[in-house]
Order: sequence, then structure tokens, then C-alpha cells
Amino acid sequence: MIRKLKGGQYRLYSSKPDRKTGKRRNLGTFASRKAAEKHEREVQFFKHR
Repeated sequence: MIRKLKGGQYRLYSSKPDRKTGKRRNLGTFASRKAAEKHEREVQFFKHR
């Protein structure tokens, strides 16, 4: 899941909340949405290998 921050950056969060904290895990902050989407694809690729 990608969300836009107040500063204009984009943050990638995990799809499922963490069991301990109940919050979504931060998977990185990026300057552009395109960069965040690229990293999201990389994460999905790694998860299924």
C-alpha cells in the first residue's frame, strides 16, 4: 500500500498489519510514486521466491 505524506514523499506500507503493534510495517519512503511502485513490485517478487 502506498500513501502520500505531507512532505510530498510516498511511503510503502505492508499489506497486512503487524501482529504485535497492530500497525502496518514501513517498507520504505520514496521521492516519487513511480519509485514506490517499482519497489513494491520488487518486494512482491522477493516474497514469492
